[in-house]
Amino acid sequence: MTTITVNGKQHEVAAAPDTPLLYVLRNELELNGPKFGCGLAQCGACTVHIDGKPARSCSVPVSAVKGKVTTIEGLGTPEKPHPLQQAFVAEQAAQCGYCINGMIMTASAFLAQNPKPSEAQIRAALDGNLCRCGTHMRILRAVRRVAA
Repeated sequence: MTTITVNGKQHEVAAAPDTPLLYVLRNELELNGPKFGCGLAQCGACTVHIDGKPARSCSVPVSAVKGKVTTIEGLGTPEKPHPLQQAFVAEQAAQCGYCINGMIMTASAFLAQNPKPSEAQIRAALDGNLCRCGTHMRILRAVRRVAA
């Protein structure tokens, strides 16, 4: 058994130590915000925060998780969404929505470190997150809305 803290709650998980955190989040804890995209930490769909820093949960073994994990479900609530969640809705930044977990989680960690970024800094921060729908301009507007 491994103990991890996710969204403020401690969980005993039965997964093997080398099981990717993503699988534990989705299969054992039923948190479906983080998505399986590439499985190689290259697309960003599985991004979560570990102690406030973005991490690709598909490539982090559950045994390596020593800090507090936050998923998009723990970032805000339906009643009180995080400002980025509100901005993504207002800007209609999601088309299929598959990448949005990673975009929001990456952007929220970035804005926590750099609350007034330039356009170039926002683009650089999100460069490792892939979106095939083409809503990049709406995603950038949503991040700028929160940074403004």
